[in-house]
Amino acid sequence: MKREKVLVAMSGGVDSSAAAILLQKDGYELYGATMKLHNYGKSEGSTVCGNEKDIEMARHVADQLGFPHEVLPFGECFREQVIDPFIQAYECGQTPNPCINCNRFLKFDALLDAALEKGADYIATGHYVRRMEDARSGRVLLLKGEDPDKDQSYMLYGLSQRQLSHALFPIGEFSKPEIRELAASHGLANAQKPDSQDICFVPDGDYASFIQKETGHASVPGNFIDANGHILGQHLGIIHYTIGQRKGLGIALGKPVFVTAIDPVQNTVTLGSSEELFHRIMIVKDLNWIALESLTNARRALVKARYRHREQPALLEQLEDGTVRVTFDEPQRALTPGQAAVFYLGDLVLGGGVIEKILP
Repeated sequence: MKREKVLVAMSGGVDSSAAAILLQKDGYELYGATMKLHNYGKSEGSTVCGNEKDIEMARHVADQLGFPHEVLPFGECFREQVIDPFIQAYECGQTPNPCINCNRFLKFDALLDAALEKGADYIATGHYVRRMEDARSGRVLLLKGEDPDKDQSYMLYGLSQRQLSHALFPIGEFSKPEIRELAASHGLANAQKPDSQDICFVPDGDYASFIQKETGHASVPGNFIDANGHILGQHLGIIHYTIGQRKGLGIALGKPVFVTAIDPVQNTVTLGSSEELFHRIMIVKDLNWIALESLTNARRALVKARYRHREQPALLEQLEDGTVRVTFDEPQRALTPGQAAVFYLGDLVLGGGVIEKILP
């Protein structure tokens, strides 16, 4: 009987390496692939995802485990689907999550297409999530990873049924310490490699400088205002700010103030108290449903409004323009346009979308 073939998306980290070990134990035929997203040389870009050291580590792990490995040049696709939308969102006063687009359009689209063209049955990644086929609905479901501290389901809410049907997540039932122990038991050199914390193409976290360098446009200063429109001072340009920000404002008002709103049309940044950051209602666009075909009736769900946000109970209502109104039971702090809102029923991902605007 022919073994099913799996392309393992290998980042050079311990999670994807452990995924390969588990797949081998299950009898799959493997080959590895690493996406080359940047054109950095060996002496530069050492902290970005897909750098030369990571590629070499991925190749070394594949050799050690005994399956072929290749590097796929996806830099152009990465720029079109991840970097350019990231820049555009910041220029519109939003705060995007580029890792979601990378998963949706690179790992589970471009890389999946490459895998299928090579005769693979599945693509596998080192994400801490689980999938399940629901015989009753015929849908492939996405569930949280067993380890609540490592769950990455928020990052994968945008996957389609086609993508999920060809996806495997071998480490979703494990904790991080268990994964490191597994890698160490197989003598892998990356068993204790630290997790990546930053956006891969802005490793120093200076988004504004990155955007100015990429676009060649200087940031345009404007007015800090309060909720009543009174001018409080000058800001450096809206790309320097995000909702909830307190540090780095460069303004002293004698009391703690936070960014409560950003208006790209008027080029203003509104400052206010911590209490002014709390809202109950947000409008979510660009919906992708996983457990549902669509939202036909209002329903309750748990909603996560950013990656480190604890899910909160809310009512979901479909609006005529295709967006969803989310009304939380209790006001939530720093709801931010551009971030993803993901809807859950327990561990099950119902779907999600992008926060378009916040209502009073």
